[in-house]
Amino acid sequence: MICASIAEKDVEKCLASLERVEMAEIRLDLTEYSNEEIQRVFSLRKKTIATCRPCKIRQEERFEMLKKAIESGATYVDIEYEASPEYKNDLIDFAHKHQCDVIISYHNYDKTPDLEELEEIVRSCYAQGADLAKIATHVNVNRDNSKILSLYKAPGRLVAIGMGDLGRISRIVAPFMGAEFTYASLSESEATAPGQISYEKLSQFILEIQQI
Repeated sequence: MICASIAEKDVEKCLASLERVEMAEIRLDLTEYSNEEIQRVFSLRKKTIATCRPCKIRQEERFEMLKKAIESGATYVDIEYEASPEYKNDLIDFAHKHQCDVIISYHNYDKTPDLEELEEIVRSCYAQGADLAKIATHVNVNRDNSKILSLYKAPGRLVAIGMGDLGRISRIVAPFMGAEFTYASLSESEATAPGQISYEKLSQFILEIQQI
């Protein structure tokens, strides 16, 4: 399954985009939606991830935005690995009370750590209450892709992908390694992370591999 990461500020355009994809991550930190608009987006019968990355938005406001998304029907909520225990635990409890799966996500925009460190991070995600662990690290050399994809050998729900141009291949093959889904952008100009492939291109790549 391919998850399109959406950061569209116009809620009507966002709703139209949701009709074109099978799953979507809504980057609430980039959209500026009101509570009413959050409800409209997440109440659709569509697989969605509610994400609100730390930025200029205060933690209390981020918490309330994610709660609104969860209440409205988000399939998953994405919580940062580095988030404070209080923030993390309260969101996890709230999500599980509303049958919303929890993603705990680790991002490293500089490098891909050693495999042993990545494996420990994945275990820690589960120990902290994740239903699904997400690992996204910057690929500086090709062997970094091997470390990322090696994580799929262990049991558990996981999405592990590489960022940057060299990490694109990991986004293509991740579903074949056991990823619950992989991330794409709506278009090349709308990427929300380094190395994202457009939804259309990624769909074509995956279809071609399936036909081999």
